[in-house]
Amino acid sequence: MNPLTLQPLPGYRPFAGPVVLVIMDGVGLGRRDESDGVFLANTPELDALMAEPLFVALKAHGTAVGLPSDEDMGNSEVGHNALGAGRVFAQGARLVNEAVASGSIFRGAVWPSIVARAKAGGTVHFIGLLSDGNVHSHIRHLFAMLDRCAEEGVRRVRIHPLLDGRDVGERSALTYLDALEKELARLNAGGAHDYQVASGGGRMVTTMDRYGADWSVVERGWQAHVLGVGRRFASAREAVETYYREDPGSTDQYLPSFVIEAGGQPAGTIEDGDAVVFFNFRGDRAIEISRAFEDAEFREFDRVRVPDVVYAGMMQYDGDAQIPTRFLVDPPAIDRTVSQYLCAAGVTSFAISETQKFGHVTYFWNGNNSGYVDERLETYVEIPSDKVMFDQRPWMKSAEITDVVLDAVRGGRQKFIRLNYPNGDMVGHTGIVPAIRIAVEAVDLGLQRLAPAIRAAGGVLVVTADHGNADLMFTEKKGTREPMVAHTLNPVPFIVKDYSGANRWALAPVASPGLSHVAATLLALLGYREPDGYDPSLVALAQARP
Repeated sequence: MNPLTLQPLPGYRPFAGPVVLVIMDGVGLGRRDESDGVFLANTPELDALMAEPLFVALKAHGTAVGLPSDEDMGNSEVGHNALGAGRVFAQGARLVNEAVASGSIFRGAVWPSIVARAKAGGTVHFIGLLSDGNVHSHIRHLFAMLDRCAEEGVRRVRIHPLLDGRDVGERSALTYLDALEKELARLNAGGAHDYQVASGGGRMVTTMDRYGADWSVVERGWQAHVLGVGRRFASAREAVETYYREDPGSTDQYLPSFVIEAGGQPAGTIEDGDAVVFFNFRGDRAIEISRAFEDAEFREFDRVRVPDVVYAGMMQYDGDAQIPTRFLVDPPAIDRTVSQYLCAAGVTSFAISETQKFGHVTYFWNGNNSGYVDERLETYVEIPSDKVMFDQRPWMKSAEITDVVLDAVRGGRQKFIRLNYPNGDMVGHTGIVPAIRIAVEAVDLGLQRLAPAIRAAGGVLVVTADHGNADLMFTEKKGTREPMVAHTLNPVPFIVKDYSGANRWALAPVASPGLSHVAATLLALLGYREPDGYDPSLVALAQARP
């Protein structure tokens, strides 16, 4: 028997309409006070849905999504992995932690090739997000590799830190830069090593673009890291302090790129014979810079020159496209995704978001695999995102996404439709309170438009989120409010509204429900039992209608 064969759910009655899953990215369940942008927003549709009997709060962070501890905030990558996989897999941070602790990160074939370049006279370069946010990277992973370089006699190292201000405090860059400089001073003591910061910049304007949203971000990183082109400073601290002073409202994630100068020259351009490690473990914002280093037919911008380097990612960021070809830690091997089961069962499906989250409802949803599972049965639609700071247009492309989904619902061709509204997350990261409220209201307006169409089609509406963000806009310390721009540890809503009238559902007695239970729930709503090993459905048939 095909291992992807689904078994029918006893007592289930089919219905004409689709099952529509709405992922409200970054919309969690907060404290319901003035810090909670979801609570403060005018959301009549969401309020009504959360009063439905088929409502439950889901864990969306920590061990519930495969992260090392419950102190770790969730994120869109691991959230969509869990939603689409139906069970919990050890995720990036945990995998890298284990590889560092065991030393396996240094025992594969890739690390020795990096050291060999250094022993032959090259420089080892580390590029990545410098923070302990644990969403894209962790500073301790960088420190572990720097220590190993010193132990193995690597003479020359250059670091190209990308400033966070998104998964950590919005102006915390100096804390991490100071910690890095202290570590470099320790390693340089005695004169055997030459380890320095060479270039950097804020993550949203330097290097870390995703989904082809704005290749100029990657180009700025290439110019700074590889070519040494950019505004010059004597140190990274001087660069940050200067940018803060020149724009008192600036935050780390949007600080311009910079190049460190020594003796009138860039301190560490990337040259032939060098090695480069991109030390982020999360894939979405690592793929484009990896392509810039590895693609022979690269056409996204003029690289000017392409150095002959050994390039490695912390992980392989796209398994299908094999980006990059060299990597230090194996990514989670996610198999038997809900999309694979549905395609094997002949169920038609439709996935849509705008550019900022398109890969989340496709690539991450499908277990870190790009492309279609079965193009004959699936349709993917990407709405191009605006290329502006998200607080300036907090409605983003919610209306356009809704327009396309309404056509899909009315068209009757797809049985399962999934969409992601990015507003709560992307605008939540700005920390701009009025914009966050508008963002959440834009999502609610989308729900207001979708619900009647799903009702008319005789379908089922499912609403959830991948993690929190807009639900905590600021914190207060000693009477002073500080913007909260990171994800939260709050649970997220999960709601089923069955407009079909074909079946009677009740909440199932699931202990510690989390995002990984959603896949089995979707299968139940589509008439199938959960596969072996899947976390159980959040709903069960109470009684079939006569």
